[in-house]
This record gives sequence, structure tokens and C-alpha cells, in this order.
Amino acid sequence: MFSIPGKQAVTLTPAAARQIARMMEREGRTGLRVGVKKGGCAGMEYTMDWAETVNPLDEVVEQDGARVMIAPMAQMFLIGTVIDYEMSLLEAGFRFRNPNVVEACGCGESVKFADAPAR
Repeated sequence: MFSIPGKQAVTLTPAAARQIARMMEREGRTGLRVGVKKGGCAGMEYTMDWAETVNPLDEVVEQDGARVMIAPMAQMFLIGTVIDYEMSLLEAGFRFRNPNVVEACGCGESVKFADAPAR
């Protein structure tokens, strides 16, 4: 694992923790698995999927009733990330504030990390 001892890879804002906890309860799920995959115009995309079980290699972040599992291959890319949930008149969704991102596409759907080669 790529975790820093004594520090979670990601932090949830209170709004994100509330939304994830609500969704977990509504969907009857164990938690939300967060990862990254190749794709998009900047090279990498975040993934979010419901999880039925916790993978032994996942890093688990639990906060205020929310549980987020970070896939092993994503851990090094997400260290220091703050996950927020924002609502506006036109949209609502999770936002990743990731200090490891060096470039993002114009639509905000994909990112490039300092150590990840572009597609």
C-alpha cells in the first residue's frame, strides 16, 4: 500500500460523508469504492462504484457513517485528496480536490497525474 502511516489517503468533507452515508443506507451497500482508470482527454478518470465487500488490499476510510474503499492501484494517485459533494442550481456531484493532479481537461472529467504517462 502507498499510505502514509497514521494518515488517511483521502479525506471526506462533511457534505461528502453525509451524501455517501445516505446513499449507502438507501442502496443497502457496504461502501463506495473509489479508483482511477485510463481514459478521457487528460489521460486518467476517477471511478466510483458500489462495493459489496471490502478487498483486503483496499484502504478503508470511515467517517460519519460513510465508508470509502480505495482500490489498491489508485492509492498512490489519491494521497492527500479531499472528496467533496457540491450542489448548485444546475448540477450536483462529488468533486475531487487532488494535489497530485497536474492537468485537467476542460470538462473536468479527466485528469493527468504527475507520475502517470498521458494516453
